[in-house]
Amino acid sequence: MPALPASLRAPSLRRRMACWLYEGTLMFGVVVLPGLIFGILTNTRHALDNRHALQLLLFAVLALYFGYFWVKGQTLPMKTWHIRVVDRQGQPLRWPRALLRYLLAWVWFLPPLAAMAPFKLSGGEVTVLMGGWIVVWALLSRFQRGQQFWHDVWAGTRLIDVQPDLSRRRV
Repeated sequence: MPALPASLRAPSLRRRMACWLYEGTLMFGVVVLPGLIFGILTNTRHALDNRHALQLLLFAVLALYFGYFWVKGQTLPMKTWHIRVVDRQGQPLRWPRALLRYLLAWVWFLPPLAAMAPFKLSGGEVTVLMGGWIVVWALLSRFQRGQQFWHDVWAGTRLIDVQPDLSRRRV
């Protein structure tokens, strides 16, 4: 198999996972305002009231957030870690592919959530199950050509390393 051009090489797993954790931290800021507005407009008094409608709203908000930034090439954490998302040919994503990638990225969470649904698991058990699945899913990328995550392979996208050109920096 020929080596990938330097411009299409995947960032290290460590950088991709650091970006993933940073993204997860920022998600609080992305969902808190829509969640607050939803709670006020629906006069929600208990966390389980209107739960499914709120989940659907936040799912859509996150789809718009990720879709918008992936079409532009990078979210803030991706810029920080010098990672860009492109299609298989190295071109920027269009909305349909960005939304497909968003839907397929839920594979990081849906299998363990489905596995714990029929059982009454403690918080610690849920943490171990979710954490274990995430570790396994991340490590599986090491066996994929180009070391891409499986949702990227299925969506026809790839994460590439976009290290800045340090020779252009002012001293």
